[in-house]
Amino acid sequence: MLGESTVNPYGEFKISFGYKCNAHKGCSCLIPNEIENLPGKFPRNSSFSRLSGAALSANATLANTNICNGVIREEILPSWDSPNSFRRIPSSPTLSRLDVLSSSLQSSMSNLSCSPATSSPPEYDSSSLRSMSSPCRNEGFLNAMEVQVAGGAAGEDRVQAVCSEENGWLFCAIFDGFNGRDAADFLAGTLYENIIHQANLLDCELKKDVTGASNGFYPHGPFQYALEGARNSHVEKPPAGTFNKKNSSIDNSTKNGPFPDSPDSFRHGMLDSLQRAVSQAENDFLYMVEQEMDDRPDLVSVGSCVLVGLLHGMDLYTLNLGDSRAVLATYDEEDSEMKGCGRLKAIQLTDCHTVDNELERTRVLSDHPDDPAVIAGGKVKGKLKVTRALGVGYLKKKNLNDALMGILRVRNLISPPYISIEPSLNLHRISKSDHFVIVGSDGLFDFFSNDEAVKLVHSYILSNPNGDPAKFLLEQLVGRAADCAGFSLEELMNIPAGRRRKYHDDVTLIVIILGANQRTSKASTWV
Repeated sequence: MLGESTVNPYGEFKISFGYKCNAHKGCSCLIPNEIENLPGKFPRNSSFSRLSGAALSANATLANTNICNGVIREEILPSWDSPNSFRRIPSSPTLSRLDVLSSSLQSSMSNLSCSPATSSPPEYDSSSLRSMSSPCRNEGFLNAMEVQVAGGAAGEDRVQAVCSEENGWLFCAIFDGFNGRDAADFLAGTLYENIIHQANLLDCELKKDVTGASNGFYPHGPFQYALEGARNSHVEKPPAGTFNKKNSSIDNSTKNGPFPDSPDSFRHGMLDSLQRAVSQAENDFLYMVEQEMDDRPDLVSVGSCVLVGLLHGMDLYTLNLGDSRAVLATYDEEDSEMKGCGRLKAIQLTDCHTVDNELERTRVLSDHPDDPAVIAGGKVKGKLKVTRALGVGYLKKKNLNDALMGILRVRNLISPPYISIEPSLNLHRISKSDHFVIVGSDGLFDFFSNDEAVKLVHSYILSNPNGDPAKFLLEQLVGRAADCAGFSLEELMNIPAGRRRKYHDDVTLIVIILGANQRTSKASTWV
């Protein structure tokens, strides 16, 4: 029944985690199955009150792959995975252990510093990747002494959630892998650190600007200035709507004012940093594929959709490649003062990169005017429905396609790359009208429209304010999948992974409850 969640007696969800921030300073809020009280205080700039995540596998896949000589499987992922609760870990670099990458790819950026002598960071180059010791390592807003982490793998999907109590930000990511989980595993082990590195470079650039322009007027750095700007801009009516940034170059027009590190300059730079991090991950992954494809030619077909959400103060940044979605539940303007009583509407914050999207289909066709078979059988080159993704090298490079044998190889690869790595980027300013965000892989939206998902979560939250909306929504999906297949719930759940893929996809989702007016203090975790 809508609004009531019954635990599935026939099998546990692969992943189910939650994190809750208390609304009253110094109080411990009781929640079901509470297992641990985590000390510490959220800064006043925190704009979410709690979140929950859940995932269910349908695909049979290798439990862990051996990419990068097993470093990701054996060292990095075990330190980050926590599928049934959040746990506290030191925030330390993980990419320093990826010495499997060629030293020529461990970029010339190591010579960067925050010295005023450097006017701007160098142009990003595909052969210039990260420095193993990030500049300004301890000063960027994503750096923290320790973080709370949760996540893991369900089939070919991977999910991550990372939050910092000391710095007041939340990072969420869903990597929907296909043709194997190698690309999703690689992203889970590297993308977060890539983003930290790029944010540090941005911090260096803006710090130099603010030092020169304002003579150190903002001693806590540009990130704190961005937060102060966000808070000040919400004294009156907050800016409405979202800012969509298709091309991720910093808008220099925002840097000509008295303070080059203005909030808008920081926000544009952060979007640019997200895109650079994904480009870096793509270069790293395809380089790894080229090194290992003689032993594992299947790696050239492995890829992953990418969905990242970063909540910093009142700003929600989203990045996506593929068909995963972030959907905002917000009240109509006239109902914003009556949360729980007003009319919620669903706003999709991400673009859908598939051939079914007419804009994407037109883009792909126009990018390859000399290829009469760009889209065949409703798929790019007859192989893939998504038009943007990480990996899937055989549709991007001829030498990777040549590694495949027989019918697996794409014929007439006339003008690669056919799959884009350029993400859609979006910035939404959180307002008092916004209630929650659903972040989910496409398996969720195979069964629910955006409006249906929002209504289900909203109804559940009203009836169960301390419950687990992500797990509830996943339970509703399993029930609908069973009905569509003509099975009972027990019959569907007893079908083993692999065969169950016929009835539903891997499904991964996170629900973030926004609380712009609820300042948080302590946090708790539950299973």
